[in-house]
Amino acid sequence: MGGPSAEREVSLSTGQACAAALREKDYTVVEVDAGPDLPAVLSDIAPDAVLNCLHGRWGEDGCVQGLLEWMGIPYSHSGVLASALAMDKQRSKDVYRGEGLPVVEGLLVAADEVRAAHVMAPPYVVKPNNEGSSVGVYLVREAANSPPQLDGDMPDVVMVEQFVPGRELTTTVMGDRALGVTDILTTGWYDYDAKYKEGGSAHVVPADIPEDIYALCLDYALRAHNALGCKGVSRTDFRWDESKGAAGLILLETNTQPGLTGTSLTPEQAEHCGISFPDLCAWMVEDASCAR
Repeated sequence: MGGPSAEREVSLSTGQACAAALREKDYTVVEVDAGPDLPAVLSDIAPDAVLNCLHGRWGEDGCVQGLLEWMGIPYSHSGVLASALAMDKQRSKDVYRGEGLPVVEGLLVAADEVRAAHVMAPPYVVKPNNEGSSVGVYLVREAANSPPQLDGDMPDVVMVEQFVPGRELTTTVMGDRALGVTDILTTGWYDYDAKYKEGGSAHVVPADIPEDIYALCLDYALRAHNALGCKGVSRTDFRWDESKGAAGLILLETNTQPGLTGTSLTPEQAEHCGISFPDLCAWMVEDASCAR
């Protein structure tokens, strides 16, 4: 857990919650804040399995997965290739298109170009191509006269996408099963604070949406999980413009390391299916393997 990414604090919360849950199930747990000495630390611990609670770059993009493969330590969630694909928004969209899944149009553009002028007609969204948790996301509204002044921490090349209006929906896949659909309610943009701060958003589980849209979310999430080659638990996010019916459902991205904190979506969906949080964590540990 932890690690050096922009999502460090959320990862620490996920790791602490999972460690407590696994101790309830009588596992012997060692909590590791992942740093440059991670190979040596893992060698000393010699674990039977690693529950990967890292989020963001290095922990979710295939890097730590490659290390664990090299060391022959069974680990949870997706393997090297699926992790790298899902973390790269542009490449994962190519995979989705090949599967016939609906995605929002977007392009990769130099950040300086985005700062200088509108690269597409507003409204649009600007974000890093390889971060999660809405880190570094800018919403450029329809009435915006000037382009966004991106933070200096943004990468040299960013993704620019057409803004899709509508509701925020999400579906967790656990193994070969889509668990359900959550409708995420927030008073504004579903940004980092809305995701992780107390009261930032409300979750309706199961989502109060038409049966055909609910079924499509389950279908799309499972197909996205399989097309990317994901293993274990993943969560796929959608936007739904209800004025367009089924044609308004757009797949945004698949998270191979969904959050497992007190405000997280995946544990809520598992609970709705009768799977307690300790049982969910135990399942992920027992599912751990190499060559994922």
